[in-house]
Amino acid sequence: MAHRPKAPDVTSDPNVIPLADVMLVLLIIFMVVTPMLSKGVSVDLVMTRNPIPMEAADKEDAIVIAVTRDGRLFLGTTLMELENLTAKVKDALATRLDKTVYIKADARARYERVVQVIDGIRSAGVDNIGLLTERIREKGAAAAEAGT
Repeated sequence: MAHRPKAPDVTSDPNVIPLADVMLVLLIIFMVVTPMLSKGVSVDLVMTRNPIPMEAADKEDAIVIAVTRDGRLFLGTTLMELENLTAKVKDALATRLDKTVYIKADARARYERVVQVIDGIRSAGVDNIGLLTERIREKGAAAAEAGT
């Protein structure tokens, strides 16, 4: 009689390696896509203790002008020159009821450049200008938030 090899015992442990592979791929996808979802150009905003909340600046159709550290201007994500700013802002506000324009300037941008941008916006007939800032996190407030 021939000897039959015995089949290995059945293991009921789940194989999580494919699950881990899928999770790592999803993590990489989200890490790559998330920065692209940010609205406009990324700048390091000025830190303040008591900023005024401006929820309207987060709306999809808000007009946001970014001033980068090196003085470049962006209307939304479009790079532009200071000379064209007034005309572009006038065009953008032509059919809008809310005539507010928001400026997010890098904390290290030259003050002179920010004033030039404000002058260009004022030349377009805008009376409401919002300067976007970030709240300074106090050490006690950060600890209280972490504790809750």
